[in-house]
Amino acid sequence: MGIFRKMKSIFHDDWCNKCQSQMDERMRKLYMLPMTVGHYTSHKNADYYKNNLVKVNRKADIPVGTYACGAIMYECPNCGNRAVKLSIFLPVRDIEKYEDAIYFENGELDEFLFKLD
Repeated sequence: MGIFRKMKSIFHDDWCNKCQSQMDERMRKLYMLPMTVGHYTSHKNADYYKNNLVKVNRKADIPVGTYACGAIMYECPNCGNRAVKLSIFLPVRDIEKYEDAIYFENGELDEFLFKLD
């Protein structure tokens, strides 16, 4: 059973990589990125997102041709571990064209996501 749970944490973003339990979704936020169509560049450094994400209330607030970022924070109910998934996408009409998914599992974005907007 242990190996099965370990596999789930590798393939499911809502499974803890420390204790292999299913994590709870703690928060979900939407941001705008300062990149437009044809100019997307993947960034793996948390500081890039802390300095460039702009909070928006809804997708309609994002200018046409500008990338968006959905942030989901997960927290493990057993060990307290947190993980953040950033889903980078381009909103096109009612469709989200996903470009990238980036994970931060060492608290790099915790303070940024908890700050008051």
